[in-house]
Amino acid sequence: MNDDLDEIKKRKMEQLKKQYIDRGNNMEENSLNTPIHITDADMDENIKKYQTVVIDCWAPWCGPCRMVGPVIEDLAKEMQGKIVFGKLNVDENRATSAKYGIMSIPTLLVFKNGELVDRIVGAMPKEMLKAKLTSYE
Repeated sequence: MNDDLDEIKKRKMEQLKKQYIDRGNNMEENSLNTPIHITDADMDENIKKYQTVVIDCWAPWCGPCRMVGPVIEDLAKEMQGKIVFGKLNVDENRATSAKYGIMSIPTLLVFKNGELVDRIVGAMPKEMLKAKLTSYE
């Protein structure tokens, strides 16, 4: 019995080691149930890495952004495995803000297969936003 336990421990350790070395690159998309932090440096990588990505462009001083934040958190859990959500602070990531012409916040950028397919500007109720995003699953 002790040999079985040692074998299980050994396999688990190898799995964790491989995951650490790969830095999670082999983790399933559906394991993302919270929004990922997006920066200028990793924006392109993230929109290419996942089939459908919704980027919440926000700033800490923006009242409507703070209203949308919890909605994005909830949708990340509810739509787990279908859509990956990310958050981009426009004050800290001006290059991406300029590249996509973010003039008003909150703005949600919707990417499908690495291409920008929609832009949703302004706050809206969770049910309304979810209905709009469901078409991109």
